[in-house]
Amino acid sequence: MTDQQLNFTQEFKKPTPEEWKAEVERALKGAPFDKKMLTRTYEGITLRPLYTSHDWPSAWDPSGFPGAMPFTRGGTAAGSRLNDWDVRQVYSHPCPVKGNATILHELNCGVRSLMLKFDQAAQAGLDGDAPGAAELAGAGGIMLYSVDDLDRLLTDVDLRLVPISLAAGGQSLAAAALLAALWRRRGVGAGDAKGAFNADPLGALAAGGSLPASLADALAQMAALARYTQATYAQVSAVGVNTTAYHDAGATETQDLGILLATAVAYLKAMTAAGLTVDQACRQIAFTVAVPCDQFLGIAKLRAARKLWARVAEACGASEPARAMRLTAVSASRMMTTRDAWVNMLRTTVACFAAAVGGADAVVVQPFNAALGVPDELGLRVARNTHIVLAEESNIAKVIDPAGGSWYVESRTDEMARAAWNEFQGIEKAGGIAQVLTDGTLAAAIAKAWSEREAGVAKRRDPVTGVSEFPNIGEAPVATEEVDVAAAKAAAGERLRATRAKNAGPKVEALAKAGAAERPAAAVVAAEAGATIAQMAQALGGTPVKLTALPQHRYGEAFEALRAASDAYRARTGVQPSIFLANLGAIAQHTARATFAKNLFETAGIAALPSEGFTDAAACADAFKASGARVAILCSADPIYEQMATAVAGALKGAGCEYLFLAGQPGDKRDLYTGAGIDDFIFMGADVLKITGSILARLGVIAR
Repeated sequence: MTDQQLNFTQEFKKPTPEEWKAEVERALKGAPFDKKMLTRTYEGITLRPLYTSHDWPSAWDPSGFPGAMPFTRGGTAAGSRLNDWDVRQVYSHPCPVKGNATILHELNCGVRSLMLKFDQAAQAGLDGDAPGAAELAGAGGIMLYSVDDLDRLLTDVDLRLVPISLAAGGQSLAAAALLAALWRRRGVGAGDAKGAFNADPLGALAAGGSLPASLADALAQMAALARYTQATYAQVSAVGVNTTAYHDAGATETQDLGILLATAVAYLKAMTAAGLTVDQACRQIAFTVAVPCDQFLGIAKLRAARKLWARVAEACGASEPARAMRLTAVSASRMMTTRDAWVNMLRTTVACFAAAVGGADAVVVQPFNAALGVPDELGLRVARNTHIVLAEESNIAKVIDPAGGSWYVESRTDEMARAAWNEFQGIEKAGGIAQVLTDGTLAAAIAKAWSEREAGVAKRRDPVTGVSEFPNIGEAPVATEEVDVAAAKAAAGERLRATRAKNAGPKVEALAKAGAAERPAAAVVAAEAGATIAQMAQALGGTPVKLTALPQHRYGEAFEALRAASDAYRARTGVQPSIFLANLGAIAQHTARATFAKNLFETAGIAALPSEGFTDAAACADAFKASGARVAILCSADPIYEQMATAVAGALKGAGCEYLFLAGQPGDKRDLYTGAGIDDFIFMGADVLKITGSILARLGVIAR
């Protein structure tokens, strides 16, 4: 034993960056360093292969400490160390009765707060039994049209302990009135009520394409709700800045952050114009952003969001405590797949990890089958247990900002913040978020970003596991909750008739006559009296504004559309679209490219029909005829192609092959091979979506 301190690096020479790069270039064997070792992201940021202390100052850390400016490392000094992060879940089952049973079970199993999503009818200001609500009732959310409906949904939920967040689109004031009325009905004191009304008129307009009133009136209504909330509820926020609609449409992560800042600034202006101080207005905002399954990108995004907002709030005159962002992270919808949906469990786990490490105050993990319909008990269970395993078994929250100090994470956070700041400045210079949203320039910028992402997915530069890579065309469907929509609508109609019998007419009339500042309080009184969403929406009135809603995209959607077309074709004809693998030579010679070809074509539901390694053209042609396929692909090593490709191609074309591929780059043999009858070539970097789509069109599966 010895007390001597050992220095394990003192006898080793410390290489310089130039020496390291030279060593890497030797390993690359002539391949260009920049092409092989640098990565360009969709945000326009170049990722380097190595980060050192030269990239981030070690003597003085600009990220500071958690709970202090610039809040990069967390909004509170203790972070999630004391109570982990808030495990939040979104509920959208149309029936409040079924939803209540699910919510009670979820709360008993680890969920801490609830996000209630109203159906499309309620978000449009309609009751579920209204003539124009036939297709909207129960679509995309819960049939919540009155305080009675909300009371039924939250039966036996202790509203003093469980925070309730609302997602009601353009009807945020009416929805807030229902929740406030329920708090009063249950005897929950104003100081004990917890939750978020999430009035977000710009986000609602972007997502749904409409608002019940002009944007100016909607902002004024939001500000009035903020004033009422600030004066009434100590633990409730009125305003939400939720950018998931932009993220779903294809915005880059830095575009998303720029939109986040611009929206928050617009809301700050509206609230301060209505009489709130800057500090009061800042504390009324709850932020929600999507987190992808790119671990370090997600961590850096959340850290950059806090840093950016703190600087904006500081510039607006907010005190240091008011500059801390309250941030909810949601696992991104656009990464979710409907094919091989089980893989979504892994995606959401990475997103939850990134959100927790990045310091989100609350995290929503979407169930793995959320893209397929209403999640069932298994989907909800896996989602909530993802939080629990990460928090309690992986101990993620035991260290505040565990990524802090990482040369890579700190550099990437700073680079993202700078890029997002440029996006924010661009929006402000163009007239602000309302201007770029209504004139279509924001939608165009997002569409451009999405088209670049689409190209990456189509060529599999951005692989989607189970969809564009390693597909399983024989997979069984993934279950979701079975919803009896007709029964739910009938039950909703009965509840509405009972509610209307209370005759809330006088209170609704009072709401209609109330001034803008008095409307939130009047809406609560009307809701207490039994006013429905539609009645309050009509009383609040206004001239509706409409624009084209932002689209909702998912990375795998184009490949999934081809798979769906193939499935429909098989159901209609009893035949699976197929391609014959003309494997040449020994197993060792054809396996790699045969596997590559199978993987590629089955992304579109085109079954790859295997074969033994052929050594003569006639036998290959006979096997092709027997397979019943109409198209084929040669699979082997380049030396075998040189010996056999032209002869086999001729034999296959003579046997009726309508279109023939060769797996691999033809190089200087292209003209020779095409002259022999080979029509196209597949290889790494090819446009897989275009290739497979053209084959499905040739086979009559999809329209040309």
